[in-house]
Amino acid sequence: MNRKSLFLTALLLLTAFLVMSQEPKKEPPKEDSAAYINRMKWFGDAKLGIFIHWGIYAVRGVSESWSFYNEYLPYDEYMSQAKGFTAKNYDPKAWLDLIKESGARYVVITAKHHDGMALWDTKVGELSTKKCTPAKRDLITPFVDQTRSHGLKLGIYYSLIDWSNENYPNKTKNQKRYTDNPDRWEKFVKFNMAQISELSNEFNPDLFWFDGDWEQSAEAWHSADIIKMLRHKNPNVIVNSRIQGYGDYATPEQGIPVTRPKAKYWELCQTINDSWGYQPTDKNFKSPYQVLRTFCDCISNGGNLLLDIGPREDGTIPQEEIDVLKELGRWTHKHAEAIYGTRAGIPSYCFQGYTSLNKAGDVLYLYIPYRPNGRVEVKGLVNRVNRVWVVGNGTMLNYKVYNKAYWSATPGNLYIDVPDNVLDPQITVLAVLLDGPVKINNGQGQVITAN
Repeated sequence: MNRKSLFLTALLLLTAFLVMSQEPKKEPPKEDSAAYINRMKWFGDAKLGIFIHWGIYAVRGVSESWSFYNEYLPYDEYMSQAKGFTAKNYDPKAWLDLIKESGARYVVITAKHHDGMALWDTKVGELSTKKCTPAKRDLITPFVDQTRSHGLKLGIYYSLIDWSNENYPNKTKNQKRYTDNPDRWEKFVKFNMAQISELSNEFNPDLFWFDGDWEQSAEAWHSADIIKMLRHKNPNVIVNSRIQGYGDYATPEQGIPVTRPKAKYWELCQTINDSWGYQPTDKNFKSPYQVLRTFCDCISNGGNLLLDIGPREDGTIPQEEIDVLKELGRWTHKHAEAIYGTRAGIPSYCFQGYTSLNKAGDVLYLYIPYRPNGRVEVKGLVNRVNRVWVVGNGTMLNYKVYNKAYWSATPGNLYIDVPDNVLDPQITVLAVLLDGPVKINNGQGQVITAN
């Protein structure tokens, strides 16, 4: 490292820790605080984000970082992939054109995975695509510029773990550099703080997506200090849950939760096939229909979907992933009113499918991922129905209430006619306009005592 780099590194470290030392430590705002509600508004309305796992692991198409950690191949062999990482066809505008077309409202890119290879021109440490690969450049800056110009919210993924760093205790599942060495750990903490500070100062992301927190405690990571440093730069920055209790929202992974997470806000991160990064042997791609069912499930439970893609080492995106994003875009643009800004729907025992509500609660959206065999039924609605129509089509539908007795407070069953000619090729969405905010009857019914 030259004298200029040393000076810049020292300056970054000094800045980060001056910020932390000058202000008293504070716990993150509670979920009911005005600050929390304000910064989470766009995230709760966004519903769809695109995740991007891109790094040297795409050269041979191996599992990102885990392939050497689990000792499927030697560490040196894994890192040698850097020599083949060219990014020669990387076109961030084309990426963002596609992501915008998909209907996503935010994007999260891996700035550094657990292998320690930074995709930006970091001044802290020697592992970066600019210093170590034929790409010889910062790949994050042009991506950030295009994200901003496309009007999308920017998320930066950063691994707290760095299995390549000489001062990090773990290297592989069976290799440790040390078990108890406070001086070396402190050096690593300073390194982490400096890189996070770089990302915050250079790119000012709307969201930080941390990963790898399971290997250390919040105290060891200095999670409170990280949050304080980030909010000093941007009071409205959002942080995911993987920072040992200091995040703003939950991040379940892969399989859709059977019941929604307890957190007020949550996001499912899921791959298009079975792999996060590019793996040419993984042909188990989900169909647009499967992705959309998962997406509707997230919406129905008041959450977001963060759908992952894995570009090749040269920067091109596999056609299978392009096809999914384009069909996702067709569907999201058609059904925008039933997606963005909605909230969790009615209980699943009221409708055999996915549902959501507009913010006022007086429009109920029904997502129908099948060809109905007869009328569609909704149970438990206390409200009077004013009209029903097909979202993105406008066709008004016939409906009727059955099983409503004049003497009983128990509501009847709403039945809606859905003709074949209004069905969407993937998932059809109906809108039910109510006479006010939705009211659901959760009673057990009544017994006739007089008639």
